[in-house]
Amino acid sequence: MADVSQIKLARAIDTLSGDGFEAALFDWLASVCPLDNATMIAFFEDRGPEVFFSKAEERRVFAQLESDYLRGAYLLDPVYTLHTEAAGEGLYRLLDIAPDQFTRNEYFANYYRRTTLIDELIFLSRPAPGVSVTICVGRDASSRRKFSARARAMMQDVAPIVVSLANRHWDNLRSERGQDDSQVAEGLRATLTKSRGISLSPRQAEIALLILRGHSSTSIGLNLGISPQTVKVIRKQLYRKCQISSQAELFSLLSPYLLGI
Repeated sequence: MADVSQIKLARAIDTLSGDGFEAALFDWLASVCPLDNATMIAFFEDRGPEVFFSKAEERRVFAQLESDYLRGAYLLDPVYTLHTEAAGEGLYRLLDIAPDQFTRNEYFANYYRRTTLIDELIFLSRPAPGVSVTICVGRDASSRRKFSARARAMMQDVAPIVVSLANRHWDNLRSERGQDDSQVAEGLRATLTKSRGISLSPRQAEIALLILRGHSSTSIGLNLGISPQTVKVIRKQLYRKCQISSQAELFSLLSPYLLGI
C-alpha cells in the first residue's frame, strides 16, 4: 500500500510539464517534512528572476517579493549567489551558504528580517545553460522553529528526485549570456558617477557589492584573492569617496540602483 508521500510524489510526476506541477511538488515536499512556506524562482544570465510559485501562511514572508526582491534586492541574496557562482545541483541550507556577516548587513535588516524567515533549504537545479531554478522551502514566524537535523536529512534524501523533476519540468527555459558580478559592479560605478559625481575604481565597486552582501574583510579577501588588510584600505577609500562612514550609509546610497529605482 502506497503511503501519502508516495501518492503525492506520483501526482507531481503526473503533472510534469503541465499546469499544477508547482503546487503538486510543494504538496509532496510538505508531506516529506512540515513546511511553512515555499518559493520557486528561476534566475537567468540575461534578465531578472521569474517567480513560478510562492506559498506562505504568514503574509509577511512574501510581502516585499514583488516590490523589492524582484526589482533588485535579489542581487544581494545568498540564493542568487548560488546561480552566479555556478554551484552544483543539490540541496543547500541558507545558514551554511550565507556570508559570514549576513545577519549584520543592511540587506538582512531591511529585507530579510522582515520576511520572518527563520530557516531555509534550497534545492538548486540547472535545467538549461545560463538558467538556475531554486526551490526554497522554509520555516518562518508561523512555526518559529528551524529545521531539525532529521528534517534536513529527509530533504537531503529526496534532493536528487526534486532536482530531476525540476530539470524535466523547466527544460524549456532559455538564457543568453548576461551580466555577471563584474558588470553589476560596473553598473554601480556608472550610476554613482552619473547621479552623484562619485567616481569609484572597479575594485572599489566590486568590494562595495560584497560588503552589501554581508561579507567581512576576511571573506572579501578570500573571494577576491587579496589580503584582508588590502580590503580594509580599499574600504576606507570607498567610504571616503562616498563621504560615508558605515555600511548602513553605503546601503542607503546604493539601494536605489539595486532596487531598480
